[in-house]
Amino acid sequence: MREANENQGSQVIIRAAQILRALESQPRGLSITALAKETGLPRTTVHRLVMSLESQQLLINGVNGVQLGPALARLAASAHTDLVTLSRPAMEMLSRRTHETVNLSVYRGMHVVLVSQYASDQELRVISPLGTAFPCHSSAHGKALWASQPPANIDTFLKSGLDARTKSTITHKQALLTELETVRNSGFAIDREEHARGVCAIGVVLNTHLSEQYALSIAVPALRFEEKYDSLLSMLMQCKAEIETLLDAAN
Repeated sequence: MREANENQGSQVIIRAAQILRALESQPRGLSITALAKETGLPRTTVHRLVMSLESQQLLINGVNGVQLGPALARLAASAHTDLVTLSRPAMEMLSRRTHETVNLSVYRGMHVVLVSQYASDQELRVISPLGTAFPCHSSAHGKALWASQPPANIDTFLKSGLDARTKSTITHKQALLTELETVRNSGFAIDREEHARGVCAIGVVLNTHLSEQYALSIAVPALRFEEKYDSLLSMLMQCKAEIETLLDAAN
């Protein structure tokens, strides 16, 4: 009886993981029916698991369908304590030098999740809650991470379409692929009000040699971005080198 119960519990965990993985690449959400089709599970099973996961804030079932919940974002943030701790002094120094917000994010397929932030000291500033998920195609840190992925991975993500967050968002596949090639050649990505109006950013990938992939970025109000662009990029690259040196020493 005990073995049967353990097997049943394992099956529940496996099925719940199937649902979470299916939603990872669908940040816009899926209906219960679509989720059942995506996972190959019975609709009644999906509905029951979604209700259980929603009660723990692991999922949200709203007007846009089933989406990943805030508890997962908090777990994602807590799982990166070592890198967060190690990179914190360099991020703080970068923020003090630029007087802008510095973000550290982790790669999650269609999006990147904010795991650490040092906020600007200016009255007009750009800040986001820890655990915020940013679509890769419309964010500087997301584009930087996508540019580092194998082309086949990007083709898979692009099949689901690209949401227009603002009038500046790149929504056409070929235009985005061209942009990612530019990012590969330059070593950094730029968001000029593509994710949100009035917000710009520069992002770079951190070469951590860890199993997870991370990006460092500076988020800046659009009205200050162009005049500070050269210095922001220079100091971001310097911070990237400092963090990577610390990681090498730690490993």
